Amino acid sequence: MATKASRTAARAMVSPAVILLLGWMIVPLAMTLYFSFLRYNLLNPTQGGFAGFDNYYYFLTNPAFFQALTNTLTLVLGVLVITVFGGIGLALLLDQPIWGQGVVRVLVIAPFFVMPTVSALVWKNMFMNPVNGMFAHMAKAMGLQPYDFLAHAPLASIIVIVAWQWLPFSTLILLTALQSLDREQQEAAEMDGASVFNRFVYLTVPHLTRAVTVVILIQTIFLLSVFAEILVTTNGGPGTASTNISYLVYAQSLLNYDVGGGSAGGIIAVILANIVAFFVMRMIGKNLDA
Repeated sequence: MATKASRTAARAMVSPAVILLLGWMIVPLAMTLYFSFLRYNLLNPTQGGFAGFDNYYYFLTNPAFFQALTNTLTLVLGVLVITVFGGIGLALLLDQPIWGQGVVRVLVIAPFFVMPTVSALVWKNMFMNPVNGMFAHMAKAMGLQPYDFLAHAPLASIIVIVAWQWLPFSTLILLTALQSLDREQQEAAEMDGASVFNRFVYLTVPHLTRAVTVVILIQTIFLLSVFAEILVTTNGGPGTASTNISYLVYAQSLLNYDVGGGSAGGIIAVILANIVAFFVMRMIGKNLDA
């Protein structure tokens, strides 16, 4: 009887947070779903009506949609490759006994706490600016012509900016996993004549597998909705060269004033994100069960 009462009390205490969370998620999603079936334009809010699936058909047949979908997947894969391999390399370096190790770790992790808008502005104006940027001054010092990264390689530039933000997170997770590696196993393998490469391949890499899957899962969820970096640096251009799904929904809703079409795009983006998350979870589940 006491157990049943304690469970009831626990549910009563948790229920406000659950109700708030559901309201925070379900109400906006329901409103988005509702507007996606309407012809609702901010320039003519009184002229509209039920549109059925016309907004979805328009969004899916828009040539920019397939470009945005390709850019979204390219952005996610590019950032994951850089952060996973770069995170492993930095974790191995930070795991070595060096002077000022704590300070170095704090400096490496610091970029993760910089706001996306601020980091994008820093990269755009201080590093990638073709006139006054650091890369332009380095090119001039070597007798080369400065390269306009955001104009000629916009998507690659955004991948670098986003990867710079997420690399500390990946490094922190992988470093934590690396420090839990049994040192006795490494010492035994070294005494048996295993080389540094063999110890890394057969001991370190298998031990980091679960940490890598966690990094991939968490980053994938957030990388599918990258927006601030694109808005600040390229505005999705040139053309649609750096437009992803999130920016396309924003452009349809607030730049073209088409709330109905933008809402349909938002629902499509949610569906695609859940599909990607489903397959990533399946992949991670298989790795964790192995």
